[in-house]
Amino acid sequence: MSDALSPLRALRFEAAIPEGLSASLLDWLLLEDSMTKRFEQYCSRVTARIVREGFFESHVVLPEADMLPESSRYWLREVVLCGDDVPWLLGRTVVPESTLEGPELALQRLGTTPLGRYLFSSSSLTRDFIEIGRSSEQWGRRSRLRLAGKPLVLTELFLPASPLYREEK
Repeated sequence: MSDALSPLRALRFEAAIPEGLSASLLDWLLLEDSMTKRFEQYCSRVTARIVREGFFESHVVLPEADMLPESSRYWLREVVLCGDDVPWLLGRTVVPESTLEGPELALQRLGTTPLGRYLFSSSSLTRDFIEIGRSSEQWGRRSRLRLAGKPLVLTELFLPASPLYREEK
């Protein structure tokens, strides 16, 4: 497994929303809409740099697999989301192979297109939950989303240059 996204693996998720978080921070962490769209309000261009992408067999330890139907293979996509070429977010998407049927096959062909641009253009997108997490001084979140009822898990860690921290104070 790549070390580039080890901060994502260090995220510790809370069973409930932590007390004392500012309204601004909660607005970011509990955002139901596209994070890509939110980031576009703070820069001229949002891009995704692919760190790793491909199928992984179920014997590879993927913490997100516990939140998904059992599968022999999972599609894994890890990216750095940048605002005007500045890294703002580490993103990790885990998709069971059974989700990748029909229109959802497009998840394998996103290339450098941010996931949010694809997901939030679908009228069949729903979100089961958002969990807030923290790794040292950085905030993150994890969600199980469904496209046409088919699940995937998205984990996001906000990097220090992210606009989320500008508004936190």
